[in-house]
Amino acid sequence: MAIELSDELIELERAAWAEQQENGLTVATAARVQAAITAHAEATEQSRYDVEMELKQVVRHPEPDAD
Repeated sequence: MAIELSDELIELERAAWAEQQENGLTVATAARVQAAITAHAEATEQSRYDVEMELKQVVRHPEPDAD
């Protein structure tokens, strides 16, 4: 089963990842991402763990563009 991710969720994770890269991840940002992951997983009837793992994969290790 393919994991569905929303653009909003991807953007939240990108912001959190940018903060982490600068050693400045805040509790507020981390909490916002976790709440969004949980809400998305519940709304789409997917595993929260699977959603989080797919989200991190998409944001941190994106597929190279096929140009």
